[in-house]
Amino acid sequence: MFNILTLNKIAKCGLDQLNDNYKITDDANVDADGIILRSFKMHDMELPESLKAVARAGAGTNNIPIDKCSEKGIVVFNTPGANANAVKELVILGLLISSRKVTAAIDWAKTLKGKGDEVGKLVEKGKSQFVGPEIMGKKLGVIGLGAIGVLVADAAIALGMEVYGYDPYVSVDAAWRLSSHVKHIKNVEDIYKECDYITVHVPALDSTKGMINKDAFAMMKDGVKILNFARDILVNDDDMIEALASGKVAKYVTDFPNAKIAGVDNVITLPHLGASTEESEDNCAVMAVKEIVDFIEN
Repeated sequence: MFNILTLNKIAKCGLDQLNDNYKITDDANVDADGIILRSFKMHDMELPESLKAVARAGAGTNNIPIDKCSEKGIVVFNTPGANANAVKELVILGLLISSRKVTAAIDWAKTLKGKGDEVGKLVEKGKSQFVGPEIMGKKLGVIGLGAIGVLVADAAIALGMEVYGYDPYVSVDAAWRLSSHVKHIKNVEDIYKECDYITVHVPALDSTKGMINKDAFAMMKDGVKILNFARDILVNDDDMIEALASGKVAKYVTDFPNAKIAGVDNVITLPHLGASTEESEDNCAVMAVKEIVDFIEN
């Protein structure tokens, strides 16, 4: 009998993959053979000697003490690609709301409550303040062509955008899935210089921390729109606030609110909704459980 510890709520369709040889528990005091989690932060957790593998139902593993696990010979899995479509759909939404002032328009429309017969006239008078450009024909730079970046690039091509893709480490599988209409860029600076919209899809590494900063902004077009649905630390918040104030950046859409950028003009923040779909949570759970079982049994 193997004990599987769940540190977050894991979708039932995933846990149903476990047979009678496995006991599921949320008791951290149990000698677990495997751990399945989502966003729970394990860094201060005492790892049981019985632990063989950890599986995160999600793409990143920054909430797992990789070094400590490596020292103890504990294998760590993630579920790359399982939530890719969910994030892609939110990025496409980000492209649209960065252009069409939809969020501001919705807020304004709420103020019409109680205006009675005047609503029609007020709408016709007020709508001009929410004019914005279409994305068709505009240049989108996609930095990082992993599972999510490829889907974003292909979707943007289908929407009529001119797409530039940059990833010095793109895999063969990703390259096969990428539309032939995506322009392969060998120097990320060309994306900074050419694109009207830029979306980042790279992991959080020492080399990528703060990569969207004042030096990058200096190369960009005035009025560029930036999207960050990857990791919070990829963008230097102080430099972003300065770029927004100067008009260098017209809009910043991010899935990672924090005290610095929340409420800043021309910033649209979402509460980390990238993978928050039922389908994504199911896909991640199934993949994570299968990884744990395959490792323990084989």
